[in-house]
Amino acid sequence: MAWQPDSVPSPSSPRAAWPALSTSLRESIIAEGFGLVDLWELSPVRWYDDRARADEFIDWLFPGNPLLCVGLSKSKFRTERREGFRGMLETAALIVPSPMSKHWGMTKDGKKSAHSLDNTGSRKYLVVEFDQGTADDHAALHLHLASKAPLVCAVHSGGKSLHGWYYAEGQLDARLRAFMEYAVSLGADHATWLRSRFVRIPDGQREDGRRQTVFFFNPEPIR
Repeated sequence: MAWQPDSVPSPSSPRAAWPALSTSLRESIIAEGFGLVDLWELSPVRWYDDRARADEFIDWLFPGNPLLCVGLSKSKFRTERREGFRGMLETAALIVPSPMSKHWGMTKDGKKSAHSLDNTGSRKYLVVEFDQGTADDHAALHLHLASKAPLVCAVHSGGKSLHGWYYAEGQLDARLRAFMEYAVSLGADHATWLRSRFVRIPDGQREDGRRQTVFFFNPEPIR
């Protein structure tokens, strides 16, 4: 699925407030009856054993050896080349969903950090997170959004949310902002619009040991 030019409303100003929840639209999408099983069955790539595959997913999502920012938690993280994390990702929880531009940057309060907007590169994926409602609700909403933008990966947080990774490389911010506003109107959290925001590593592990299971994976848009 390629980006659809007329599939979302016209973008508002980047400084405008995020839209309010459209309960009626959200409920109409959920009422179509699709759920987590459907998301899994529509996945172009599926697997039938319980082996952890975080390294494989990151190899697909970030080909080559780019700088990545990976965290065991929000307070324990580092930025280094992808190969520096080889064999460690199955027990890590968080990742910035775009390559980093340099090892260190400055935070808004003037502190040097391996995780900041200052050292985050151009956007590669726009991650949409739903956390209100059931996993079936979230799956239905992501299947709907996948008709408007290329869904590459859907990751359960191990808690209550489902993260959808939408391929965004090369897209204008105005188009991405319009898509994100539409997702927010369906109940998505706008926090992941921030390019440096941590999201859940596909098939990684939460701090409490729960697995962050991948229910959908389509590497085709990356190619």
